[in-house]
Amino acid sequence: MSKGVLVDMTKCFGCGACTVACKLWNEKKYDEVNKPTLGEAAQLVDINWTVVSKHDVTDQGGHAAWRFAKKQCLHCVDPACASSCLVGALRKTPEGPVVYHPDLCVGCRYCMVACPFNIPKYEWDKSFPKVSKCQMCFTRVVAGEQPACIAVCPNQVMQFGDRDQLVKVAHQRIAAHKGLYIDHVFGETEVGGTAWLYLSDQPFDKLGFKTAVPQESLPAYTWQILSKLPAILLGWTAILSGIYFINKRRNAAAEGKLDHTGGPQA
Repeated sequence: MSKGVLVDMTKCFGCGACTVACKLWNEKKYDEVNKPTLGEAAQLVDINWTVVSKHDVTDQGGHAAWRFAKKQCLHCVDPACASSCLVGALRKTPEGPVVYHPDLCVGCRYCMVACPFNIPKYEWDKSFPKVSKCQMCFTRVVAGEQPACIAVCPNQVMQFGDRDQLVKVAHQRIAAHKGLYIDHVFGETEVGGTAWLYLSDQPFDKLGFKTAVPQESLPAYTWQILSKLPAILLGWTAILSGIYFINKRRNAAAEGKLDHTGGPQA
């Protein structure tokens, strides 16, 4: 079954252990001055795959309080980024993570435009830039382990398991603690559902979540629109894909990777 993560933001006290584990596991550099991973200015960027943002709120007793929101790629059940990629550089895996394959990427950045949560980033400062985003520790997940960020959390903010079961757990927790949580599991239906699910005692828009999104998957929504367009427009995808493979073949030939018949060298 597809895996997921349930995040209970009422338990998070902003220690940042998850951001450190993410950096170490994925070998990402630090730049807490310009690209912080913690606090009010925390931002998901090319080197930050996980951040914990700080928000000033009013608690249920009417008192000023802080809430911390752990954020990363949500790994949509039916990801718009993958459906928009002409070369399959982004793929939804049966295990749940949406994984990026840089060796296939042509740098079109359609995925960045397609993502409703503005997650994929681009390595603008590199000579050979790539798209950058959380991989949900895919190699750990397929090995039966939980993502690195979850493994180090000292307050059990996150629970890893089968997504469908986690949805049930979330609703059970809401029912069992009347008045503690708002009656909504973020990620259950947003854009058709996401692998990362959230519980909160505050409205999600106050914690920096993008809530103005469709409740159905964007690829399905987009197809409803495209299906009404003339067939000639739909042919552009095939044309652009063809151009890519032709150029790739020419580059391979120029580098001597093809033999005289046009096939790969032995």
